[in-house]
Amino acid sequence: MRLLLIAFLVLTAPALAWGQAQSNASVIDAAIHSILEGEDEPTAAALKTLRALGDRGAVAPLIQMLFWTDTAPPIVETLEALTGARPGGRFFDWMVWQEDHPQPSYEGYTALLVELLTGLDRNYDRFLRPGIAHTIRLEELAWGGVKVNAIPPLDAPRMVAAAEAAYLNADDRVFGVSLNGDSRAYPLRIMNWHEMANDVVGGIPVSLAYCTLCGAGILYDGRVEGAPAAVTFATSGLLYRSNKLMFDRISESLWNQFTGRPVIGQLAGLPLRLKQLPMVIESWEHWRATHPDTRVLAQETGYSRDYAPGTAYRAYFASPDLAFPAAVHDRSLKPKEKVFGIEVPGGRKSWPLASIELIQERVGLLDVVLIGTPGTDTVRAYEATGHRFVRTGADRLGSEDGDWTVTEAALVGPGGRSLPRLPGHVAYWFAWSGFLGD
Repeated sequence: MRLLLIAFLVLTAPALAWGQAQSNASVIDAAIHSILEGEDEPTAAALKTLRALGDRGAVAPLIQMLFWTDTAPPIVETLEALTGARPGGRFFDWMVWQEDHPQPSYEGYTALLVELLTGLDRNYDRFLRPGIAHTIRLEELAWGGVKVNAIPPLDAPRMVAAAEAAYLNADDRVFGVSLNGDSRAYPLRIMNWHEMANDVVGGIPVSLAYCTLCGAGILYDGRVEGAPAAVTFATSGLLYRSNKLMFDRISESLWNQFTGRPVIGQLAGLPLRLKQLPMVIESWEHWRATHPDTRVLAQETGYSRDYAPGTAYRAYFASPDLAFPAAVHDRSLKPKEKVFGIEVPGGRKSWPLASIELIQERVGLLDVVLIGTPGTDTVRAYEATGHRFVRTGADRLGSEDGDWTVTEAALVGPGGRSLPRLPGHVAYWFAWSGFLGD
């Protein structure tokens, strides 16, 4: 008889555990929706229920409630009771804590997140739904304060000759791109408002994906293996660890702007990564002088924005603080100190911008040389292939075998020999160290 009872318990334990989990999920869901209603007594009763339940599956939705409701102190008290942690009293604090201490979430969390987001914009059900594939924790998603496409991308934007860009000042910074002899400039004072430009440069479809929160503009090749056409991107309004999640217009999967990988949706989990192309940040004066045939974004973009210098993100760029949650583990640099980073076969590395004039190092499998202009965001990286260089001019290098010229595509040396350009980009340290890490 005892053996029969033991066998019964062994066989039924998974079902009992499943039933308990389902029961807890129902309780958590009901409690969270009571909190969302915003009434004092139901909220107090719901939080008391969650404390008594003691299920950590309630932690992630409670952290979200710190963002969506005005009842922070009692929610924080409940979070402290459930976790034993005391990171602070803000949504920001608890999201950072959760990044370092992932919690199991209750079964209805994704449906709750969809409900919250579609209450702001029905378009969010294009990207999120229960059961959707994902390679990042959905509990770490944060809303960036804008709806889908509220930061509108520039698609095949109108370009004008340099002489027609009277709106630009000499010291305005531009993203400079030169591919197959086609040179273009994308002023940051315009890109700060749009964060994405889908264009064709030198016959190559490209997306200039700019995360202002990360300080990172990255030029991606729109030719993606398996895609039926060139891939273009737009802004979802969602963030992951203070990085923008962009979406492609073919599969509507969400991609991490910093890594170039799909993280939520149809493409999540596939071995896909966008190819980076070289780009540089320079002053308009210098870019125009070295690329006299360049074209540049027209100020008339089709959108009503104040494109004067410093109007978008002025306070954020000037502040040492992050605006959205992201854990910063490596404090060897300040979180928003600018670095220039590259990824090459076998390795990746970044350097503080202030230190870059001429740097030669072995990174991964390659000898690389970085050429920068101190006091600016201007850096270019090239393969060095055993050469040792000295700086002989703004765009000139000397080596044991003669003089080399710095161009957008390559270092060009004696006899027409060349060393190829390597893609790299500027970023805030918190983003580079958080997503790629040295």
